[in-house]
Amino acid sequence: MKKLFLPFFLIGTIVMIFVMAQTGVALKTPATPQGIVNLEFAYNTALTKFIINAWQSTGQPNNVFTAIVNTRYDFLFLFFYAGFLFFACKRIAVNMQGPVAKAGNIIARAAILAGIFDVFENLGMLLTLHGYTNNVVAFLTVFFSVIKWTLAIIAVLYVFTGFLLLAYQKIKH
Repeated sequence: MKKLFLPFFLIGTIVMIFVMAQTGVALKTPATPQGIVNLEFAYNTALTKFIINAWQSTGQPNNVFTAIVNTRYDFLFLFFYAGFLFFACKRIAVNMQGPVAKAGNIIARAAILAGIFDVFENLGMLLTLHGYTNNVVAFLTVFFSVIKWTLAIIAVLYVFTGFLLLAYQKIKH
């Protein structure tokens, strides 16, 4: 049963990447080329209002609603990506020794923390998208986003290099 966790979370992650990309396509405008990510890094009220106005001025009045839906989907996405990164780091750590194994166990927990910080980031974005825009909410959203991205990138790098090392070890032996 435990062997199914990694494929389950990987498939869920891939499906949610596709869902998020499809639901977020309308959010990519000349003013917001990164779509929802632009809102994740909007560190003050002026930027959040600029982004929301950009989405409202596209001729598609549902773009703010689209951002709300996309953010809600992210709650499911974070469950899958955090779970995948956690189990992938654990699997690599089990097959390694010494500091690489220890790092993998630490990074696995960091992947879960990335998901938790993503929850707080999403809550901040939902507040903003529902009109509760202020500098504190904007700053905290960015704060949580930066931590989430940092932890997730570290976990992705560990997984990528770990799988390469495991593949090299298999070929070598």
